[in-house]
Amino acid sequence: MKNIQLIDLDKHSNSKYEIAEDKIYKNTEEDIYVFAVNFDLEEEEDSQYPLEDVLDKFYLHVSDFIDEDAFYSSKNISLELAGALADVQNAIQSIIGKRVYNSEYIGEDGITYVKLVIE
Repeated sequence: MKNIQLIDLDKHSNSKYEIAEDKIYKNTEEDIYVFAVNFDLEEEEDSQYPLEDVLDKFYLHVSDFIDEDAFYSSKNISLELAGALADVQNAIQSIIGKRVYNSEYIGEDGITYVKLVIE
């Protein structure tokens, strides 16, 4: 994942959402915080990884697929992510403007592992 940026969504303008911070909204019906991102997948990536690892690392989930068809067929993805406020803030501070990818390494036990890299 690269070119990760926060985006605005029209849906965040309705009464269901309250602005918590710049580009972070509280979904008042579900009592959860959301933000929208757009990013490009790199050649060897698919729509599942490293996104799944980002979600796991920051305790987030996908709350809306902005363009679900593009999610499965495009290298440019837009999603709304949700979680607790502290987790949302941590994710934004950690990944916006960065490159995020999975890297394989061989552990001391000789087994190949995958780690999430944010640079």
